Amino acid sequence: MDGSGPFSCPICLEPLREPVTLPCGHNFCLACLGALWPHRGAGGAGGPGGAARCPLCQEPFPDGLQLRKNHTLSELLQLRQGSGSAPGPGSGPAPASASAPEPASPSAPPSAPEPSAPCAPEPWPGGEEPVRCDACPEGAALPAALSCLSCLASFCPAHLGPHERSPALRGHRLVPPLRRLEESLCPRHLRPLERYCRAERMCLCEACAAQEHQGHELVPLEQERALQEAEQSKVLSAVEDRMDELGACIAQSRRTVALIKSAAAAERERVSRLFAEAAAILQGFQTEVLGFIEEGEATMLGRSQGDLRRQEEQRSRLSRARHNLSQVPEADSVSFLQELLALRLALEEGCGPGPGPPRELSFTRSSQAVRAVRELLTATCASQWEQLRGLGTEAGENSSPTVSSSAADAESQDPDSTNHLESEAPRDYFLKFAYIVDLDSDTADKYLQLFGTKGVKRVLCPINYPESPTRFTHCEQVLGEGALDRGTYYWEVEIIEGWVSVGVMAEDFSPQEPYDRGRLGRNAHSCCLQWNGRSFSVWFHGLEAPLPHPFSPTVGICLEYADRALAFYAVRDGKMNLLRRLKASRARRSSSLSSSIDPFQSRLDSHFAGLFTRRLKPAFFLESVDAHLQMGPLKKSCISVLKRR
Repeated sequence: MDGSGPFSCPICLEPLREPVTLPCGHNFCLACLGALWPHRGAGGAGGPGGAARCPLCQEPFPDGLQLRKNHTLSELLQLRQGSGSAPGPGSGPAPASASAPEPASPSAPPSAPEPSAPCAPEPWPGGEEPVRCDACPEGAALPAALSCLSCLASFCPAHLGPHERSPALRGHRLVPPLRRLEESLCPRHLRPLERYCRAERMCLCEACAAQEHQGHELVPLEQERALQEAEQSKVLSAVEDRMDELGACIAQSRRTVALIKSAAAAERERVSRLFAEAAAILQGFQTEVLGFIEEGEATMLGRSQGDLRRQEEQRSRLSRARHNLSQVPEADSVSFLQELLALRLALEEGCGPGPGPPRELSFTRSSQAVRAVRELLTATCASQWEQLRGLGTEAGENSSPTVSSSAADAESQDPDSTNHLESEAPRDYFLKFAYIVDLDSDTADKYLQLFGTKGVKRVLCPINYPESPTRFTHCEQVLGEGALDRGTYYWEVEIIEGWVSVGVMAEDFSPQEPYDRGRLGRNAHSCCLQWNGRSFSVWFHGLEAPLPHPFSPTVGICLEYADRALAFYAVRDGKMNLLRRLKASRARRSSSLSSSIDPFQSRLDSHFAGLFTRRLKPAFFLESVDAHLQMGPLKKSCISVLKRR
């Protein structure tokens, strides 16, 4: 019997056993449908969560369809098997079929050659379990050759025959074996995903394409896959580049986290030590004040207690002499005269007023002194806390007096160098001291990329610079070429992006210093103006003074060797707005009180003048990973085209 005949099951390709006829007219073995439909969803559904479908024509049926044996067809098969020949098309009732069956030949053998019986599956050599045929008996399923998106089943080569021979099945879409066929169906229409929408970048079925994606560019899945596979190498290359960038970012972030933790631990240790020293000073002061009170108490108490003792003794003598006089008999004149004389002597011995209470107790002034210390400490703590949080304006208030006093008291070799240092001055004055700064590539850290001699940007991947003894190894810094040792110099810097610091550094400073001591402004060999993304501040010798001025993309730096001063300006519209001028105060103007109120100025008074005993170089520190700066133009007619905030 031909495997495609009307009495064969299209699933197992064997003679029908307990045949069932679907409403569409196709016949199947009851066991084959029972084994196929449970794999397609609950309740015998043929699709995921939808109605059951005929494996041949895909006609849907209600979810509650009951499979019942076709007794008429079963009896006809039994009669055929008993007679050994197939009845003709008109010899008895025959079930409807999707395709017209050919009449059986009288000389045909009782049955068609059956496909080779499936054998038990062997272990898969690749290690991964292959997709099994859904039509093979359970437990003996062979590996599937193809999957049908219309039948939602996978078939081995033997059970794939109907799709190759039957005209009704040749229109089904066959694909390489899929383990989860449901994912290849539209969840709304339960139809195969055959189109790709390039506008919304998603796979569609024909119903979705006709209803919701009209006017979109729709292409077959195979065509889009061929296009995407051609670009796969570019995508993978971009992914690798991005992963490398993220690796560098992660390494930098880890270094930043480690730096923050170490800096916080060190600062916490220093603060704890200073608080312990301050507490020891207060404890010593308390001991001295309490000792002063005890000493004053002992001195005054000893004097008063001596007077009290003498007065009590005199009263006791008077009392005894009066008692003795009262006991003398009237006839004893001698005793009377003697006792009366003793009473008079005792009375004369204590003549004169006794010592009165002291007008002032000296030790009672101790509380006033301690109260004054407490109020001073409270005010100082409040002021320093405001500065620590960036709320104080002491640095801004002190800048103008410092500039004015320095301008008035300076004995400069160039008198004009300080006559125009008021808070706002014309830019033309400074241009006559213009100094062209060229960046020295032999000093640039490996994470700094130079753009010629005028621009520098911090990058994530290190640059393979040649070895140089002047190159920074732990700080993302670069110096300008040439050293400055006399006169007045002025240059400008354009802050394009990120956190940057600009200033000067001694020529002989070691570029191999560690990060905490090698950074610009964190040592006695350099000072700088820092922009931290929120505000300006100045740094020198590890101390910071915040500035209240807003951001300015153009910063002017004026170095005055004769006056031993360094000034930073915000340059806007040809005007120079002073941010801060760093200079040591004159000795006659400094005092311990001002030093305790402004520790930054105290540090300048102690060490800033020593910076000018060395040859200095313009210095730049790019703190954040996106930092970018460039030397600003110094001609009046130049218009900066750099990116501004």
